[in-house]
Amino acid sequence: MKYITATTEMADGIRDVLHTAIKTVYPRFYPKEVVDFFCNHHSREYVLEGIASGNMGVLMDEDVIIGTGCYYGNHITGVYVLPKYQNKGCGTMIIDHLEREIAKKYDSVELDASLAAVILYEHRGYKTVGHGKYDLENGVKLVFEKMRKHFMN
Repeated sequence: MKYITATTEMADGIRDVLHTAIKTVYPRFYPKEVVDFFCNHHSREYVLEGIASGNMGVLMDEDVIIGTGCYYGNHITGVYVLPKYQNKGCGTMIIDHLEREIAKKYDSVELDASLAAVILYEHRGYKTVGHGKYDLENGVKLVFEKMRKHFMN
C-alpha cells in the first residue's frame, strides 16, 4: 500500500470511498438525516476542491483507492477508509501522513471527529477541546467532538 497525492482523475473514486464508508459506518452512530448530510457534503465538487488544494491524498492498494485523507492548515478535514480495509492500519497510515505534513508548519493539529472516530483519535493522543452541533432537518442534530493534539518538539 502507498499513500500518494490525489489527482483530478481520482475524483470519482475518492467520492465512492467517502460515500461507501459513510453509508456503511455512520448509520451505526447517526440517524439517516446525518448520513444524508455527510453524503451531500462530500460531493464531487468537495473532492475536487480538496484535490486542487494539494492537501488531499489517497491510500492505494495496487491500483484501487482504499482510503483518503485531507487537511487545510492544521485542520484534518477527513479520513475515510473502505469498510473492508478498516481495522487493518489503513486509517493510521493516512493519519500519520497528514500529521507529518501538518507538523512541518504547526505545533498542533485539530479535527472534528465523528462519534465513530473519537476513540481512534483519543488513542492517538487527541483531546476533546469542545463539542460541535449542527441542526438538520426533522429536528435531528449532528453532534461531534472538536479535538486537538499537540506535537512533541
